Amino acid sequence: MRFAKVFDFSKKQYDIEHALMLHADSFVVMPAAAIYEKERLEEFEEVSKKCHIYLIGLTPRVFLEEVEQAGQMALIKFKVGDNPVVVKSRLPEGSTLVKEDQLFRVLGKDGEEHGIDDVDMAQAIKQVHPVHFDVLYIGQAYGKAGERAALDRLEKHETLQKISLQIGAPPGKQLTVLLLEVISANRMLTMFNPFAKDLSSGTERIRAGIDKLYGTTEKERVALYEASLIRYFQPRYNKDFKDSFPSTDMKVLKDCYDKDFSSIIAEINFDDLPWDLKSEQVPAAQSHIAKHSLHTAEERSMFFSS
Repeated sequence: MRFAKVFDFSKKQYDIEHALMLHADSFVVMPAAAIYEKERLEEFEEVSKKCHIYLIGLTPRVFLEEVEQAGQMALIKFKVGDNPVVVKSRLPEGSTLVKEDQLFRVLGKDGEEHGIDDVDMAQAIKQVHPVHFDVLYIGQAYGKAGERAALDRLEKHETLQKISLQIGAPPGKQLTVLLLEVISANRMLTMFNPFAKDLSSGTERIRAGIDKLYGTTEKERVALYEASLIRYFQPRYNKDFKDSFPSTDMKVLKDCYDKDFSSIIAEINFDDLPWDLKSEQVPAAQSHIAKHSLHTAEERSMFFSS
């Protein structure tokens, strides 16, 4: 029989503890090769303007090989990396699958065309076969006033070129770029602990938390989000922040330390991401939460840990 570990709130130092929470609000996926093709890049330009974080990684190549109809089911045959994958999709009542060369259409009984959503297909493939994004590098582009988006940085990115030269694209794989938009609003998680050792400064600590909640700039959010993810995923081609985050020497963390925050939390959580993210150090998962305590003392450690 297993028993849950009892959390001893009396060991914590303060009655009020805050964590600054950061997460991505939207994403753009593109093959790395598209960065060097101006026409293809244009289709991503508008939607990617708010994306300041980018992840470079390896993903399996996905090829559509054949589509067949069996009753009211479409059998869609893919090659994912080196693996054959069959996805079943229910067709609208009375509809027919029509193949023309390498393309296919779904025609309803009234002659109306129906599409099969790419996001639905990606999710269906994930249900049948593991599909991973192996994180190799994480970076950011912001500029003085947020005018520089991730695509601006990637066009002349030395690390991307280095990855391409060193590992290229192994058989069945391709280099892929995931662009992330860090949400434009701040979030804060606060714990009220009436059993803490020090109950004397609660009002001041609440005020400091509110100041930080409304005072953190977008540039700071982007920098903290990048550093948090690098420390968490430990990507092979990153150097900074893998062992040095968090640190009192980081300018971007100065305000967090001044206002005595307990931790930084960075999240990636999208239901419609076409793969599960992973790295050499982190197992594959649909969502990831990078939790970093700003203090080493146990009494100030991440407040939802014992």
